[in-house]
Amino acid sequence: MFPDLEEGGLATYRAAIVQNQHLAVLAKTLGLEEFMLYAHGSDLCHDLELRHAMANCFEALMGALFLDGGIQVADKVFGEALFKGSDDLLNEWVNYPPHPLQEQEPLGDRKWISCFPLLQNLTKFEDSIGVQFNHIRLLARAFTDRSMGYTNLTLGSNQRLEFLGDTVLQLIASEYLYKFFPEHHEGHLSLLRSSLVNNRTQAVVCNDLGMTKFALYSNPKAELKTKDRADLLEAFLGAMYVDKGLEYCQTFCSVCFFPRLQDFIMHQDWNDPKSKLQQCCLTLRTMEGGEPEIPVYKVIECMGPTNTRIYTVAVYFKGRRLAKASGHSIQQAEMNAAKKALKNSQGLFPQLDHQKRVISKSMNRQHRDGTTRSTSPQTNKSDKIVSSTCKRDGSSKRNSKSQNNGNCASKQSSLSSK
Repeated sequence: MFPDLEEGGLATYRAAIVQNQHLAVLAKTLGLEEFMLYAHGSDLCHDLELRHAMANCFEALMGALFLDGGIQVADKVFGEALFKGSDDLLNEWVNYPPHPLQEQEPLGDRKWISCFPLLQNLTKFEDSIGVQFNHIRLLARAFTDRSMGYTNLTLGSNQRLEFLGDTVLQLIASEYLYKFFPEHHEGHLSLLRSSLVNNRTQAVVCNDLGMTKFALYSNPKAELKTKDRADLLEAFLGAMYVDKGLEYCQTFCSVCFFPRLQDFIMHQDWNDPKSKLQQCCLTLRTMEGGEPEIPVYKVIECMGPTNTRIYTVAVYFKGRRLAKASGHSIQQAEMNAAKKALKNSQGLFPQLDHQKRVISKSMNRQHRDGTTRSTSPQTNKSDKIVSSTCKRDGSSKRNSKSQNNGNCASKQSSLSSK
């Protein structure tokens, strides 16, 4: 709806739409309070508590519509509630325009690959993942940092695609976990989702796919930070959603994210290393009471200029140094030090091995009893989809490289100019 609005503006609008106060208004518009079932008590006599319950009910309704009828049905009902009585706004919500790059080339823009080395290089990435974009300039935009400025080839940077990709990843992970763990309550599902879609996991996937080799910066960086790699992955997922749709994104997550879930559960990766180390230290407190001792982090070295500075942090417990590690920020160095401390001090924290053994035995027993499913139930299907996608796109959509040289030259001049 807002093709020219930057990421910050989009985030502001989204926050206003999905906040509980507004969702309660939408629930009132649909008359949900007449159908809600709840135990009678004093809590819901307060208007604030009732509005919160109505907001939760509206969220549950959207989830049920999504599971039963798909994203189109949920979108239709949400739009009706949001713009009831405003047909023009509802029509704008439902029939939003395509992406500006798609508007320029409705049938696809792969014919310009032979004219631009940048696009030619991106075909190597397409081949490596088995997916061919109809609008390869969308893929180019996903790899373009805002430091590159505006060009007519990409019509902007990847910030807006990051915003979209983050939301798409949250949706796909939420649906998968909801279906795969039917007995888990909201809190457990949220912990598992945070381990699946956090910056660390996204950065690992980014590395596995070799995406950093294709990233475009005005001043190329020797090594991208975890956040930068996560942003790159989100932008790519946003571009895939715009170009290919939700099913391709689901397949991508089934191949690149969901198989990691069992390992996350074994190592309890919903806790970051600092939190895990602090929990381990708290278990060693004595029965005498008093303030519990917790890990202490100290910066012991700082090297390099401001933009590439390396910090070295040591972590201490009860006056004893457990480990030291480095990072591009103090926070990252602390995380690395905590991770190393957990690895090097297993004798000090025997409960970690005990927890892993208990979880491993439980998972093995479930596997033997046949009561558990594979952590990647769609992997075989996903492999087939990716394979067939590559073959189908390669045979039916790859344009001939023998384009008119004069047209290429003129188009390259037009697109490359700012």
